[in-house]
Amino acid sequence: MNGFIEILKIMIPAAAVFAATFFLVKKFLDNDQKRREHELKKSVQSAITPLKIQAYERIVIFLERINPNSLVIRINKNGMVARQLHQELIVSIKSEYEHNLSQQIYLSSGAWELVKTSKEELIQLINISSSKVSPEANSSELAMMILNISSNLGKKLPSDIAIDYIKKEVAQTF
Repeated sequence: MNGFIEILKIMIPAAAVFAATFFLVKKFLDNDQKRREHELKKSVQSAITPLKIQAYERIVIFLERINPNSLVIRINKNGMVARQLHQELIVSIKSEYEHNLSQQIYLSSGAWELVKTSKEELIQLINISSSKVSPEANSSELAMMILNISSNLGKKLPSDIAIDYIKKEVAQTF
């Protein structure tokens, strides 16, 4: 029995020292792991931030390019008929949209939804305008119809709404 008590006298302090050491080392390692994770997050953020800003810039350029005023002026050429202008406008919008599809990774879902809505509503506006003009009419008639309808909407264009939203989002994020 004396031997057992002697062993306990040695084991209890040794267990206490072991437990204290274990918890101190564990806390140190946990803090070190958190510090490493924080540093990794910080380095990832510093790498992603320029990409996010560039994505916002590219989407604003896309929205400006599909604004009816700039789109019609850029696409309409002398000698085109309304049908050709209609097709060229739709092709241009879809092409620019597809070119910028990858930017959705960096935008919020709300911003991307507004970009998609802008594209779809502009295509709808062009289709409506096209239905009010003869396909063989001069392209300037379709251009004027598109510009008249877009100016008479009585509200902001979807592309302008999306740009405003993106500006606010960028201001909040950065």
